[in-house]
Amino acid sequence: MKLKKLYIALSLSTLSFSSIAAGLDRSGQSISAFLQPGNYAEAGFHLLDPSVKGTDNNGKTVADMGESYYFPTAAIKVQATDQISLGLLYDQPYGGDATYQVDGSDFSETALNEGTKVKVRTNNITALIGYQPTENWNIYAGPVWQTVEADISLRGVAYGGLSALGTYDIDVKQKEAYGWVAGFAYQIPEIALKASVTYRSEIKHKATATETTRLPVPTFSYMQDTLEAVTPQSVNIDLQTGIAPNTLAFTNVRWVHWDQFTVSPTLLGNISEFATQNRQDLISYSKDQWSITSGIGHKFSDKWSGTALVAWDSGAGNPITVLGPTKGYWAVGAGGQYSPAEDYFIQAGMKYFWLGDADAQTGGAIRGKFTNNHALGYSLKIGYRF
Repeated sequence: MKLKKLYIALSLSTLSFSSIAAGLDRSGQSISAFLQPGNYAEAGFHLLDPSVKGTDNNGKTVADMGESYYFPTAAIKVQATDQISLGLLYDQPYGGDATYQVDGSDFSETALNEGTKVKVRTNNITALIGYQPTENWNIYAGPVWQTVEADISLRGVAYGGLSALGTYDIDVKQKEAYGWVAGFAYQIPEIALKASVTYRSEIKHKATATETTRLPVPTFSYMQDTLEAVTPQSVNIDLQTGIAPNTLAFTNVRWVHWDQFTVSPTLLGNISEFATQNRQDLISYSKDQWSITSGIGHKFSDKWSGTALVAWDSGAGNPITVLGPTKGYWAVGAGGQYSPAEDYFIQAGMKYFWLGDADAQTGGAIRGKFTNNHALGYSLKIGYRF
């Protein structure tokens, strides 16, 4: 068995799965494409279909509010010299999608025929330069460009109904901000071993936010202001090694600093403070996220390989925001890779999530319970060596 060729073939098949995670975390922010040998490019498409249901404080069933969403990924890596590599990676690391149905629950307003909705989008481009002093070591760093935009509507008794925040809308315009990434990797291709540690900095955003309500008080009906938000710092630790003929084991450990993460628009805070003497946050998380993904990959032939994995995510605390009422997950996944030729491949994967039960809160008060939920994730990726 040529373990170096096994490392090249199977390291790809372990990496591409759709994800749902704590807080607003989505892509997992992998830099695996940059650590591939030689010149390499890839493009991926990822889809997640969650089912999230619950009951409000009155025992009313809350219909499925989990919106399906997709996000693309892309990367290119060039080995400029024996010791210098360059890379450019695109992903959408954070996001949120939820639509509460007009079902009479505390999260919708029958009089307006509208339910609470959330749509959060980010775009992320990471530029990397790596230095390889030897075949085994790779030290890398680079800048990160990121944008954030959001469109959120709050409806129903959970937000005080028509006389309070039950008609609140916020539109956050896309605004760019910058951070950085750094890390190192160690590999022994002959035994298919690779280990890497990657740190990403927090990124501070200041975006224009337009807040509106249908309240008849001018000072509570409209405001345009600068909204501050910080996407969290994170660490990814990856390890993989050959364990048997044509077989590879891998593990990813991810930490994301969600603890004390808050988004506090001015008008929302002013109205909630006036109504309840407590300023309400739009989004808040109380604990850091930890996640672990482990599995094996096996090469069946020169053209076919497959992967199986199990994953766990801690969530970002409980009670949790109504805008994403789940607390972590357990998951299993499987994927396959077809390589018609040595220089390109097609990969597909599927993942099933058992979503953790959570209490949904607004203004520090629990408004509902969401239990026994699940999600399905799908991924498709094409890679090319040149």
